[in-house]
Amino acid sequence: MVIKLISRSCNRRGQRGVALITVMLIVALASIIAAQMTTRLQTQMQRSTNISYNQQAYWYALGAEAFTKRVLIKAFKDEPKVTHLEQIWAEEGSNYPVDFGEISGEISDLQSCLNLNALHPEAKTKAEAESGTGSSSTPKNKTKSATASSNSSGRNSGNSKQLPAATVLEALIVNLNIEGIGSFEAEAMVNALTDWLDSNDMITGSGGAEDNDYASREFPYLAANSYLGSVNELRLIEHFTPAVILALTPYVCVLPQNAQHLININTLDAEKPELLQALLDSSLEDAQEVLSARDSSGYENVADFFKLKELTKINMAKWQKAQFDIDSKYFKLKASARFNNSYFSMSSIMKVSNTQQIQVISRTIGRN
Repeated sequence: MVIKLISRSCNRRGQRGVALITVMLIVALASIIAAQMTTRLQTQMQRSTNISYNQQAYWYALGAEAFTKRVLIKAFKDEPKVTHLEQIWAEEGSNYPVDFGEISGEISDLQSCLNLNALHPEAKTKAEAESGTGSSSTPKNKTKSATASSNSSGRNSGNSKQLPAATVLEALIVNLNIEGIGSFEAEAMVNALTDWLDSNDMITGSGGAEDNDYASREFPYLAANSYLGSVNELRLIEHFTPAVILALTPYVCVLPQNAQHLININTLDAEKPELLQALLDSSLEDAQEVLSARDSSGYENVADFFKLKELTKINMAKWQKAQFDIDSKYFKLKASARFNNSYFSMSSIMKVSNTQQIQVISRTIGRN
């Protein structure tokens, strides 16, 4: 009898132990679930806060864009036909404090750099630039084949059907003195870029590249056969190495869906004479002298520029003179905004119309 009582007592104690363990497991599971719910709630709240802050930073950046429009309108109100570096838009980047943050922006002239889209078949050839006619009279395949034959003869070729921008880009690459890059490599890059822009599958020169060249890579793709969207697109094009792209970036730009090749002599950077050297096909010293002779307010007309005594020793063809202008229609704003701990960067390309209205034609989010 005593043994039975002891056995029952042990069973009760065992059941109590199992029940206690079960309760502890339930409490632990409930704690884990509650902790996960709390963590997810906090993460969701932080995500919502970050989105709100980022959205506010975005609106601040758009505010910089609207302010830039007013700056450009004011700059060209008194000088509608001349663009130079003494106008208010050309001031160095400015920072403006705002509630819980800061807005900064810098405006640059996109006609003080070489437009890579000017190598598109729609661009004017040398003959058209000299005569002042448009490119629409030249068939695309004719322009393409003319560019191919002229590129193979070197950058100093007098072929009137060659694209001026192709000659200038080739000379610019050579002028930058990039290690391992000579006239042969520069010509190959120009040919490859021409193939990237044109709409046919004919290879330009010995350095051209079309769909078959890109499709055979480890990660295949096709040539754009259209205008460039960004200078960064050069990374996809045959022969353009990171060193070349890095060296070219300060001197080149991209006008969206535009093959215009006009350089504003008033806004060319005096610290980067290599571009003017390529435009004039001159020595670096001559290009530096020409830029040094320019007043801070630039020239009132292109004829005044051509009258410089520093240009008398440079024999320019008509197509070379047709490259220069004293007015700009395209500008780029690099804006960044900070709101609390959120940052937002944006680049906007703006066009000034003939009625002095400002139109945003491209907007890119990111530091580049």
